[in-house]
Amino acid sequence: MEAGVEELMPRLLPVDDCDLAEDFDPTVPPRTPQEYLKRVQIEAARCPDVVVAQIDPKKLRKKQTVNISISGCQPAPEGYSPTLKWQQQQVANFSAVRQSLNKHRNHWRSQHLDSNVTMPKSEDEEGWKKFCLGERIYSEIDALSDNENLGIDYIKVGFPPLLSIVSRMNQATVTSVLEYLISWFGEKKFTPELGRWLYALLACLEKPLLPEAHSLIRQLARRCSEVRVLEENKNEEQISALNLIICLVSRYFDQRDLADEPP
Repeated sequence: MEAGVEELMPRLLPVDDCDLAEDFDPTVPPRTPQEYLKRVQIEAARCPDVVVAQIDPKKLRKKQTVNISISGCQPAPEGYSPTLKWQQQQVANFSAVRQSLNKHRNHWRSQHLDSNVTMPKSEDEEGWKKFCLGERIYSEIDALSDNENLGIDYIKVGFPPLLSIVSRMNQATVTSVLEYLISWFGEKKFTPELGRWLYALLACLEKPLLPEAHSLIRQLARRCSEVRVLEENKNEEQISALNLIICLVSRYFDQRDLADEPP
């Protein structure tokens, strides 16, 4: 190590001159404290000044870019901005749902799942998207609805966020699934299936929020505001659902800078 660097980085393990055996071999396990410290010094001196990590691109996720915005949500289309009274009522309803979920979580967790319900592993992003949204929406296959009697084939239409399902999800899984669905929503349209799951996952988030969850829900609210503005047909039911998610993120989870200002 260069002298100048040593002045900036004093030795944490100084080794005074000591009598080491003439046959001292730094490659064998040390037998004394002096031999150990001397071996550490030798290994440190062999370390290169610059180390370049060898990264396998195949192991990286496809989407690595994260766009961080500090701006608020886009205003609701004219005539569709929710009133303050409506927002306060939604927060009260949501709070009641969370309290009920927490109170009865152990009961619902103990209920047996139907034989056709197989919850994906937490890290299975594609599996969770199909589980929540169904193969039809995930694969964007609309023709099936006209040619097949789907009935309650949840593999195709997606499993609803039943209490017996969400009660089994720990906070790590809740956050992961929320991330998966928000990622999907970033490029796809809003659907009732997506809305139900987003509401349920928000209801399962514990406060205070972890930094990752905090960032995710803000991203979700902004995306909802973008979709709301671009809604061509101004579907009142869909805009109301988007308003609801923005309301919960901003007013229940205290992200007030994202809140809709009442008309």
